[in-house]
Amino acid sequence: MIGILVVSHEPLGTALIHCTRHIFGRMPTQLAALDVIPDEDPELALSAARELLKRINDGTGAIVLTDLFGATPARIASRLAEPERVVVIAGVNLPLLVKALTHRRGPLDEVAEKLLEGVRETILPIEPADGEGR
Repeated sequence: MIGILVVSHEPLGTALIHCTRHIFGRMPTQLAALDVIPDEDPELALSAARELLKRINDGTGAIVLTDLFGATPARIASRLAEPERVVVIAGVNLPLLVKALTHRRGPLDEVAEKLLEGVRETILPIEPADGEGR
């Protein structure tokens, strides 16, 4: 099963994976978060991320979800990418993480493709219910 690592600004990653415990009724396996703290040495954070990847990757591969493209956590995450072993995707949110957890069986490239195709489905406008909000 594909491992999933969230690399993000503190405390987003930990908060997101704790939300999955609420959704699934337990903490999903092969899931971890690295919260990058302000002024943290990026090399130390990268080392910690590599250790987490070793822990959650059973050899099937891993998907690293990061928050803001171009920011320090994303730059750290980008250094984890390995063709056919580790895919990195920026723009993590709770719906994307849940989708990754529910579709992580199968070839890494196919799972990553499914996530990227479905990302537009994770952000939707919500209209006021009839008679409410007016």
